[in-house]
Amino acid sequence: MIGVAQTWDMIGLVSAIGCAAACSVAAIWLTRRPLAWRRERITGLAALCLTALWAGVLAALGPQSLATAAAEAVRNLSWLALLHALFAGGVDRETAQRVGFVIASLIFVELLQGVVLAAVFMLDAPPAFSVSALHVSALLRMLVAIGALVLLHNLYTGASHQDRAGTRWVALSLSALWVFELNHYAVTWFSGEIPGQIAAIRGLVVGFAFVPLAMALGADVRRLQFRASRKVAFRSLSLLLIGAYLIAMAGLARLLPLIEADGARLAQVGFLVALLTVMALWLPSNRFRAWAKVTAQKHLFSHRYDYRAEWLRLADTIARGVDEGDALQLRIPKAMADITESPSAALFLADSDGALVLAEAWRWPTLADEAPVLPSQITAFLSSRDYVIDLEQWRKGKSAAGAAELLPAWLDQSSTAWAIVPLRHFDRLQGAVLLARPLIDRQLDWEDFDLLTVVGRQLASYLAEQASQRALMEAARFDEFNRRMAFVLHDIKNLASQLSLLSHNAQRHGDNPAFHADMLKTLQTSSGKLNALIRRLGRYGSGRETQLESFDVARMVRDIPGRFGPLHRIDVACAGPCVVMGDPEGLEQALVHLVQNAIDASPLEAPVCVAVREGASEAILEIVDVGEGMDAAFVRDKLFAAFVSSKSDGFGIGAMEARDLVRAMGGRLEVQSRVGLGTRFTIRLPLAEPDRTSQNTLTQEAA
Repeated sequence: MIGVAQTWDMIGLVSAIGCAAACSVAAIWLTRRPLAWRRERITGLAALCLTALWAGVLAALGPQSLATAAAEAVRNLSWLALLHALFAGGVDRETAQRVGFVIASLIFVELLQGVVLAAVFMLDAPPAFSVSALHVSALLRMLVAIGALVLLHNLYTGASHQDRAGTRWVALSLSALWVFELNHYAVTWFSGEIPGQIAAIRGLVVGFAFVPLAMALGADVRRLQFRASRKVAFRSLSLLLIGAYLIAMAGLARLLPLIEADGARLAQVGFLVALLTVMALWLPSNRFRAWAKVTAQKHLFSHRYDYRAEWLRLADTIARGVDEGDALQLRIPKAMADITESPSAALFLADSDGALVLAEAWRWPTLADEAPVLPSQITAFLSSRDYVIDLEQWRKGKSAAGAAELLPAWLDQSSTAWAIVPLRHFDRLQGAVLLARPLIDRQLDWEDFDLLTVVGRQLASYLAEQASQRALMEAARFDEFNRRMAFVLHDIKNLASQLSLLSHNAQRHGDNPAFHADMLKTLQTSSGKLNALIRRLGRYGSGRETQLESFDVARMVRDIPGRFGPLHRIDVACAGPCVVMGDPEGLEQALVHLVQNAIDASPLEAPVCVAVREGASEAILEIVDVGEGMDAAFVRDKLFAAFVSSKSDGFGIGAMEARDLVRAMGGRLEVQSRVGLGTRFTIRLPLAEPDRTSQNTLTQEAA
């Protein structure tokens, strides 16, 4: 009576013979196909022949034979060669070389089988060593199977949509072969012996799998195109490394018990401690991940950047921002930093004087505290040339920007500043992005310069578009304001005319001289104020010449408290007379605006301080309050913008008008403010010439 073992042996024999016959028939059929002898067809034919040879040896000598193991190794090498031919066909040389590197690694692992086989059959080793060798052999075969499956996945997903129909059967056949081999050797590794039932049907599975493979190779697959992205390549490499790691750990776990008891225990504990230490230090480290990525890009790719992925990420960052509601000024440095993997970045924008001042800092709090301005040498160079400044080279005097002057602390050798990227739109400098040094320091090269320059132009177009949109909105609001002011001016003019007529009639027909004298004074004052208001409102939307004259600004400042009465305390500090050249009426109006704003922002019991002092060539007026203060973004973007006010009932033109009035007389208005501390407005006006004794007029166009 035939036992179970003999039954499975008979099934194994039949399946091996059937596999040899099926592969032989498929090879003959493939040779008769009227197609060109391309690389994948030649390697496929070789794989069919060598698989048939392996099946014949398996049927004749059994699975335990050295010749069967050697034939299986040659068969696996032919399958890997077919994989390489499929990947290399129809792709560029660079892609074929990258895939060839991975396949060469798998071939090397397969060749290690020869060492294991030689050790088993040539050495008179004890049974325990033979069992360990079987485990090692199974682990090596599992590693080859895992690597082959990863490459097959890339073959199918990387093929174009049109070519997937031609690769479907090839990928399916080879996947079935390697999945079966992986399960076969996984069971071998776990059980410590070759599984008889699975080994018996190996020939049957391989024979069936090679039928669709031969049919696919007999079709026209010349248009097969493999397009592997960097993400797929990195994931494939990661899977290979993980598979190698797991197999290596499993192999070491099997080999350690072979050492004598005390040494094995000590080796296991030491290895576990070392492994946990390395994992704790390296795996969570951003620096380690950055190093791994840079190393892979250096040795696996001819280009550092995946331009499609970088451009998609740039568009996503600009469209959505870091967090919901982020301003464009914050999204721009973040988008630029993502490209170079810089941990922080800062955006500098051109102000009204052409200087590049800090607008926004992304993950760079120390830079924001210093509120820096880019050196004028850098600004002048970027204004004349679209060039990315490598600060390392610039500090050494090797940059095209020229020799470096004395740099501020946040740009010198000890800082993390790495590169400055200009943002130019139609040859106009919109700003610049300062990038911090990446976690893995490297030298900027031509690829960085090209990509950052193009991205800088794109980001500059976003800034220019935003500025244009703001200008259009402001122009529309100004137009509405002018239309409203036309009606206001008309009504005020009529009221001033009525008051003038009333004053004239009261002077002629009054019965009570004392009463009517007082009434006359009041009406004349009101009429004068209304006419002055009309003149001031007339400045909006029309140019006028500013008449400059010399006057004592200290006397004007001493009269300020009387303008506001006892409702709020105003402290005045004047060392003595201070004669300036300016427009008294315009300066008085500017001071009233600024002092009123300071009163509105201050607590009721907190005084507002107004001080005048004389500098070397200018008079300095300071209006200081200890109110709520303003943040840097409000001062930069909204304080001097029309119709933007921090007060619920404010019109939003007082600060803007004060600045324009001061500029019209050749002065400057500066502001310093901190939230929770207060605000200091500083007016700087030119001093009058000492020998000027008469009024001197100077005309200039009001801003």
